[in-house]
Amino acid sequence: MRDGKHRPDFKSEGQCSQCSAEHWRRSNHKIGSSSAVNVGSARMTSVAVASTPPAMSSTPASRDYYWLRSFVAGGVAGCCAKTTIAPLDRVKILLQAQNPHYKHLGVFSTLKAVPKKEGYLGLYKGNGAMMVRIFPYGAIQFMAFENYKKMLNTRLGLTGHIHRLMAGSMAGMTAVICTYPLDMVRARLAFQVTGEHRYTGIANAFHSIYTNEGGFLGFYRGLTPTLIGMAPYAGISFFTFGTLKSLGLQHFPDTLGCPSSDNPDVLVLKTQVNLLCGGVAGAIAQTISYPLDVARRRMQLGAALPDSDKCVSLRKTISYVYNKYGIKNGLYRGLSLNYIRCVPSQAVAFTTYEFMRQLLHLN
Repeated sequence: MRDGKHRPDFKSEGQCSQCSAEHWRRSNHKIGSSSAVNVGSARMTSVAVASTPPAMSSTPASRDYYWLRSFVAGGVAGCCAKTTIAPLDRVKILLQAQNPHYKHLGVFSTLKAVPKKEGYLGLYKGNGAMMVRIFPYGAIQFMAFENYKKMLNTRLGLTGHIHRLMAGSMAGMTAVICTYPLDMVRARLAFQVTGEHRYTGIANAFHSIYTNEGGFLGFYRGLTPTLIGMAPYAGISFFTFGTLKSLGLQHFPDTLGCPSSDNPDVLVLKTQVNLLCGGVAGAIAQTISYPLDVARRRMQLGAALPDSDKCVSLRKTISYVYNKYGIKNGLYRGLSLNYIRCVPSQAVAFTTYEFMRQLLHLN
């Protein structure tokens, strides 16, 4: 039944539930009719009644804690993705912010220089703060994306490409607002060089920023360029992946797809195809939003930079970087590293999320 000619159509959970409920109603109607004719047959009636609870309770039971399972799936996906590219992420921060110890080096030269100066663990500096941040970030982003899709569809009647683009943008911004202070601390820790530590750890960084940089608002420095950059990045990323996935399953279901392990009536992309689609989505999204990411990082680092007084707003930061360093060595400095890191990062994120959806029975 699953050859090329008889592959089942896509079915949502609701459709599958309706089919089960309709089958139960028809069966129950027949049993009820038989019992009406045979009034004296109480056994058949009791069997019909006894069979009712399992059929009616199976669907709600399978949906228990759906939001929590969705939250966990997104969090695990985010952690796997960021751990994969943690060394590249630290090098990106060092190059973007023109760290005096490495600003004269390129991407691969920096990857070699960091272990020599700080040891191999130096490549993972700030990764602890990253994991604290990325689990809720990934969880909120993926869960919010699913909820925004439903909201845009039910309340505004939006579907198709614009539906994915808007839901992705809104999900990305929601996740950023909720986890931005953690991203701020992580960037400060990753910018430090061994022997010149300004912060002793995550707690000390939080305390220092709160005390010396304006209290609670100090944790949201650079939020504006982050949100402006995240809207197109997350929107295009989810849009590209979702579009590639739907087109692949629609036109090449036998070649690119396979039945979901938790619901055989639902087709999902094969693992290698998931990786490819996620990588393409990440590359396109990062290219468009990269200058805003550079501005965001410089504003986040704030007092850690000698020229922090020139990076107090989005417009001033972009103007300063452009005038002093230009486009290639300023606004797009580290872009080659960004391609190297964003492709595997997004590939692993989307692939892990699709796998966790099957593992946690979200299909």
